[in-house]
Amino acid sequence: MKDMNLVKVLLTVFLIGVFTVYAQKRNKPNIIIILADDMGYGDLSCYGQPLIKTKNLDQMADEGIRFTSFYVAANACTPSRAALLTGRYPLRSGLPYVLFPKQDNGLHASEITLADELKTQGYRTMCVGKWHLGQTRTEFMPTAHGFDHYYGLITSNDMKKPFVQTDVPLHLYRDLEPTNEFPVDQKTLTTRYTEEAIKFIKSAKKEPFFLYLPHNMPHAPVSTASNFEGKSAGGLYGDVIETIDWSTGEILKALKENKLDKNTVVIFLSDNGPWNNMPERMFAEDIVKPWDTGITGLLRGGKGNTYEGGHRIPCIVRWPGTIPAGQVSSQTAVSMDLFTTLIQIAGGKVPTDRVIDGVDIMPLLKGDRTFQRGKDFYYFEGKYLEAIRSGDWKLRIAPYQGPGLPNNESLMPELYNLAVDPTERVNQADRHPEIVAELKAKLIDFKLPGEEQRFK
Repeated sequence: MKDMNLVKVLLTVFLIGVFTVYAQKRNKPNIIIILADDMGYGDLSCYGQPLIKTKNLDQMADEGIRFTSFYVAANACTPSRAALLTGRYPLRSGLPYVLFPKQDNGLHASEITLADELKTQGYRTMCVGKWHLGQTRTEFMPTAHGFDHYYGLITSNDMKKPFVQTDVPLHLYRDLEPTNEFPVDQKTLTTRYTEEAIKFIKSAKKEPFFLYLPHNMPHAPVSTASNFEGKSAGGLYGDVIETIDWSTGEILKALKENKLDKNTVVIFLSDNGPWNNMPERMFAEDIVKPWDTGITGLLRGGKGNTYEGGHRIPCIVRWPGTIPAGQVSSQTAVSMDLFTTLIQIAGGKVPTDRVIDGVDIMPLLKGDRTFQRGKDFYYFEGKYLEAIRSGDWKLRIAPYQGPGLPNNESLMPELYNLAVDPTERVNQADRHPEIVAELKAKLIDFKLPGEEQRFK
């Protein structure tokens, strides 16, 4: 009799444990990150674009929070993606530059990604789209970094002839294996990524999920499915942006239809600013046109430099019932912050065995207008530290001044008050030498492995 009672007690404890774990899993929010490639700050209608209509992203902004001072940690593809997934400046993971097909480098196995951490919290995970964090070894692939499954074009869509002189085939992958599709039909990529994403969402059952959807578009050469061509007043580039808007709308619709809407946080952002100063290699054979790129709105610069247009990007976050609707925030936030914030809302713990540069911005998402990030933001051009934003002030010390302008060879400092001059039009260095000195000292003191500074 005593043995039977003991069995009943143990069974009861076991069942309580099972149901507790199940309840905890169901209370964890699903997470979706949608990442555009080379989309500019001014490419969405909710960010002032008059020709391109993005009704779904506009609605997403109305139902959540739209940032006007959101930054990515790098102004190019590979380093920006590394920072987003690890919460660390790209130099910390050894990926300060864009990877090309034959480079035997990638995201090292020792790095801990957002997907890795969410897996420990019981999440199902999938990456659909552009990876661009290494392809020459299995250890660089998405499935080695916390993703259960992968489907996508492994690098940028220009990593092929005539744009890049390489003999490495540009393949569409399924997990670790390239598919038989060659050459890849890039016109239907966004549509197929959307289908894969929705299939993954519909398969959601007991476990929470993390879907990482890094689009290949609107990186040049731009293209879209025939049913989207000619729909936008913004030309082919506008058609591509409106296709991404359609895709986002389909994903939000799938969440509602599967009763996952209120328990899913959806984040939309770009990996860096628009490629508005493309190199000559992109114009080979007259395939890419100079206007096949986005705009930065009122911002100066773009992809590949440390003016605002290279690092400040559109970002929208939606989580019904948790993030108040209708917010527009000018407070500073950074893509690396998503790593820290999402791990904590999933019930996980941020790694303590390494430097994490992201901070928890959940108070900001919930509408705390007094929230301050508490960390300065540093702008890198590859391995070179060129600028800092501290509060409203930005100090930039770099040679590049813009297309057609002479380089700043003497490295005269540029000081801008971004609160009143986000266009970086008026250099106030001569008016505020004390601020220049203070911020320059911070630049000199900020040291990362492999970092180089041109100034002293």
